[in-house]
Amino acid sequence: MRFLTGQAPDFDLTYDDVFMVPNRSAVGSRMDVDLTTVDGSGTTIPVVVANMTAVAGRRMAETVARRGGLAVIPQDIPAEVVADVVDWVKSRDLVHDTALTLGPADTVGDALALLPKRAHGALVVVDEGRPVGVVTEADCSRVDRFTQLHRVMSPDLLTLPAGIDPRLAFDRLHEGRHRLAPVVDGKGRLVGLLTRNGALRATLYLPNVDSARRLRVAAAVGVNGDVATKTRALLDAGVDLLVVDTAHGHQEKMLAALAAVASVGPGVPVAAGNVVSAEGVRDLVEAGADIIKVGVGPGAMCTTRMMTGVGRPQFSAVAECAQAASRLGRHVWADGGVRHPRDVALALAAGASNVMIGSWFAGTHESPGDAHRDADGRVYKESFGMASARAVASRTTEDSAFERARKSLFEEGISSSRMYLDPARPGVEDLLDSIVAGVRSACTYAGAATLPELAERATIGVQSAAGYAEGRPVHSSW
Repeated sequence: MRFLTGQAPDFDLTYDDVFMVPNRSAVGSRMDVDLTTVDGSGTTIPVVVANMTAVAGRRMAETVARRGGLAVIPQDIPAEVVADVVDWVKSRDLVHDTALTLGPADTVGDALALLPKRAHGALVVVDEGRPVGVVTEADCSRVDRFTQLHRVMSPDLLTLPAGIDPRLAFDRLHEGRHRLAPVVDGKGRLVGLLTRNGALRATLYLPNVDSARRLRVAAAVGVNGDVATKTRALLDAGVDLLVVDTAHGHQEKMLAALAAVASVGPGVPVAAGNVVSAEGVRDLVEAGADIIKVGVGPGAMCTTRMMTGVGRPQFSAVAECAQAASRLGRHVWADGGVRHPRDVALALAAGASNVMIGSWFAGTHESPGDAHRDADGRVYKESFGMASARAVASRTTEDSAFERARKSLFEEGISSSRMYLDPARPGVEDLLDSIVAGVRSACTYAGAATLPELAERATIGVQSAAGYAEGRPVHSSW
């Protein structure tokens, strides 16, 4: 990366402060761009779901890994639950989705409770393992909640055989004017669900898989307590990448935690953070980290900068840390501050190998929280910061009441925030489509066919607030 003026300014920059200048390009199409990362995470798109309780659960992990990303299960999830999540994710199919199912005698109320769990907005009615109907929210509208599903389901089913080529599946769905179809095995038993968009995406994305062709999933561990024992439990659960996580990563506890992880001999990549300086990168790499998480205070749920004055504008932090990591043969993840696809592209241009996204994904069907409606009928989910009083309370359940009360007095995060689902992009795959399209196009503008080439070739300019505002679309006349 280089600056348009030849040198970096004397002040630090956020993503909003910068723009990318087009270069002469031989990349003819955005589809010619390879978004595979080289940091050992296996990601085929540069997106990692942040280890936030309100964001990264098993549905998120399954969906994102199927499209090439990676989700990090939070550190406050019990080890036995993490093991269940890992087993579940690794048993998922690489093409079709996991179906929501109910029986014919179950009720509309049961269906309405399940439907928000998946972006496709449908569940399959199953009798003795075989699909007999499909129910959508429209089928349940203006119907008594105690009505049994066999009375409202659509029995006109198109089924698809397991293992069908995604292009053929798309054609069958299109020709039959079906939005989705149950996937069945050779005995007609339900094994999944495939939508038209899902079949199409299967031709555009490469899943993030391990050596056994199973979806990958990561998990986080904190720096307190018996880190080595916790690490062994996560490794025994089969995680593909370990994240040693704390808000202030450049501290002695982090270095001790990395030493504890190294003593176990993890055999998987180890990410650690968060830091915002070259010195922090160097110390964590020397302590054993393969990947450094960069970012203090840019997250939407984080109040660190307003509470403490500590942090650093994210674009400059990523640029400096990526350069330091590169000199040491390591990589960085840009963690926080991403609100638009442009921010992902700029983080990659600054040298990040992956970009971590949290709150943006909280407002999707795949995040773990329940869907709610506000007074205007808009759908939202609750999100909260991982240093908030709410998260600390969850993390300290085994402490004494006195210790919990002491810790609850100090927080650096929002305990409850409404993250509204975008009606046009309610699922995490919709957001991934937008992000990937933006990053691919950014690469073509920079003349880069790969992510390392983007970091090498990107030309960055600095803009005023008016310059940023000029680039925003206008959805109605002025």
